[in-house]
Amino acid sequence: MKLVLNGHDERYTVEQSLMNLFPGELPVYEPVLPGDESWATITLRESPEDCRVTVELRHGGKTAAQSCRTVLTGTDFEKEGQRRHAIARCFFLAARAVTGATPPWGMLTGVRPDKPVTWALAEGKTPDEARAMLENEYFVTPERAALALETGAAALTAARRLGPRDIDVYVGIPFCPTRCAYCSFVSQSVERSFALVPPYVDALIAEIRSGGQMVREQGLRVRAFYMGGGTPTTLTAEQMDRVLTAFEESFELDACEEITVEAGRPDTITAEKLAVLKSHGVTRVSVNPQSMEDHVLRAIGRCHTAGDIDRAMELVEKYAFPHVNMDLIAGLPEDTPEGFRRSLDACLKFGTDNVTVHTLALKKGSRILLEGLTIPGPEAVGEMLDYAAPVLRRAGYAPYYLYRQKYMSGSFENIGWCRPGGECWYNIDIMSELCSILSFGAGGSTKMVEPGTNHIERVFNLKYPKEYTERPEKGLSNQAAFAAFYRKLGL
Repeated sequence: MKLVLNGHDERYTVEQSLMNLFPGELPVYEPVLPGDESWATITLRESPEDCRVTVELRHGGKTAAQSCRTVLTGTDFEKEGQRRHAIARCFFLAARAVTGATPPWGMLTGVRPDKPVTWALAEGKTPDEARAMLENEYFVTPERAALALETGAAALTAARRLGPRDIDVYVGIPFCPTRCAYCSFVSQSVERSFALVPPYVDALIAEIRSGGQMVREQGLRVRAFYMGGGTPTTLTAEQMDRVLTAFEESFELDACEEITVEAGRPDTITAEKLAVLKSHGVTRVSVNPQSMEDHVLRAIGRCHTAGDIDRAMELVEKYAFPHVNMDLIAGLPEDTPEGFRRSLDACLKFGTDNVTVHTLALKKGSRILLEGLTIPGPEAVGEMLDYAAPVLRRAGYAPYYLYRQKYMSGSFENIGWCRPGGECWYNIDIMSELCSILSFGAGGSTKMVEPGTNHIERVFNLKYPKEYTERPEKGLSNQAAFAAFYRKLGL
C-alpha cells in the first residue's frame, strides 16, 4: 500500500496499523498516481491546543475518509502519545470503513494490549469502566476486552507487590537439541555447536557473579528468577548446578518469590538434572510439548514423541516441584483443530497448575517461512483457541497474562492460564513491564523500568554465543548502564 504522510513522520505508527488491518500489505512511500488501488494519505495538523488528523484510504475498490480532533494535554511525552493515538485511530476507522472488518484487538497493535486496563484500574476506574474503555476507545471486541480485564487486573495485583528497587533476573541458555521449524530465536543446535557450550557456561557464570555484585552495591532486591532459552536442560546436570550455584552465591534471595527453569524439551529431561533443580530450590519447571500429536512434532523438527512427553511428566511428578507449566502452540504445521483439542486434553490430564497457549507467529528466519510449510489458516486457529478457553476455565484455570507478537495467525494472542496460586510472577512482570529485568547470557535484553512511569530503557547483550563468550566487556558495560540508571533515579 502506498502511504503519503503530510505534516508528520509517524511511520512506525502507520506501519503497525497497516500490518494489523491489511495483513500481507507492505508499506511503499511513493506519490499516489491516478489508477492506484491501494493507498492512504495521512495528514496531521497541529496547534498548541490540539491536533487534527485526516485519513483518506483506498483498498479493494473502495475509498473512505475519516477525520478526528484530539485535545493535547500534559507533558511533551504525553502529547506525543496522544498524537500517535489520534493517527492510529483515524487510520483504523478509515480501514474499517473499506474492509468492513474489526480485528479481535481492534486498533491495538502492541505486544501488551491489556496495559490500558491496568492503567485504568490503577487510576481508580471500575472494572466495567475499564472494559468499556477498551471497547469504545480502542474498538476491542467484547470477548477480548473481558479477557484483557482479567489479565490487566492480575498485572495490577503483581505491581502492588513490588517496591521501587525490586528487579527480576533472567538467564538465557541459547542451545537446543534441534531447531524447531517455528523458531527464530538465537539458539544453537548442540548437535552442531557442542564445543560452544563449556566456554559459554564459564562466561555466563562470570557475568552472573559481576552482576550480583553490582546489584548488591545498588541495594536492589531480586523478586523472581527465570532461566529460559533455548532449552536450559540442554546443559548437563553439572553445568546447570554451576550456573544455579553462581546465582545463589551472587544474589541476596530472601525476597525472591520464585525460581523458574524451562526444562522445555522432554528429550533433555533426566532424573539427574531434575535432582539438581530440586536441590537448588527451583519452584517451577516448564515442560513444553507444543503438541501431543506425533506427526506435528515431526513436522516442526522435534526429535521426541508424545510418549516421551508422558515419560518426562511422570519423572517431573516424582520430584514434586511446587509448580509445573506446559506450553502448547495453536496453528503449528500439519495440525488441525481436532489435533489441537487432543493435545490440550492430554496436557490437562497431567494436572499441572499452569498452561500457556501460544498462537503461532510467523517469524522471519523460521523454517516455516523459509521452506513454505503448510500451516492452518486463521479460521482453524480461531477454532483451536475457541476450544481452549472454555475447557481451561472448566478445569479451574483463569488467564493471568497475555501478549501478542508480530505476524500472529489471525491477529490473536498468547495467554498464560493458571489455577489459583499458580501465577508465574516473572511472566507478568516482564509482559506488563512492571519492574526492571536484568538479563544474563547471549541475546539477553536488559530492561530498565522507572517505577510508576512509562520510562523504559534497554541494553542488549551480544547476540551469538561465540561473540558473547569472546567479548565479556559488553556485559560489563550493560551492568554499568543498569547501575547508572538506578543512581540517576535516586530512589
